Amino acid sequence: MSEVTVNWFEIPVQDKARAVEFYGAVLGAPLGSIDGPDGPMAVFMGAEGPAGALTDTGSPSADAGVLVYLGCDDIDAALQRAEQAGGTIAMPKSSIGPFGFIGRFTDTEGNLLALHTPAA
Repeated sequence: MSEVTVNWFEIPVQDKARAVEFYGAVLGAPLGSIDGPDGPMAVFMGAEGPAGALTDTGSPSADAGVLVYLGCDDIDAALQRAEQAGGTIAMPKSSIGPFGFIGRFTDTEGNLLALHTPAA
């Protein structure tokens, strides 16, 4: 079986300040902050830096749930395979500047997932 990594996750929120306070209380530690492609981001810190974020801009609605970014070497090829397997491309490969590239697809069960390749 090949190894799969979760490179990133996004939790959509309606009130970022409230969510930052909530997750800080749950985890017993404050969330971090970084400058993201669309402005400041409240992030969950992992062993090697930011691992995920609260999103309130350009993210799926809270009804769609958490968006998981799977590590991927070739986003275009993976999106094509997703489509051939019965999924749909929700967002073609797109640059996120110094953070690399992303793409999104919907699987055969209606789940929205994303792919991520770090910048070289």
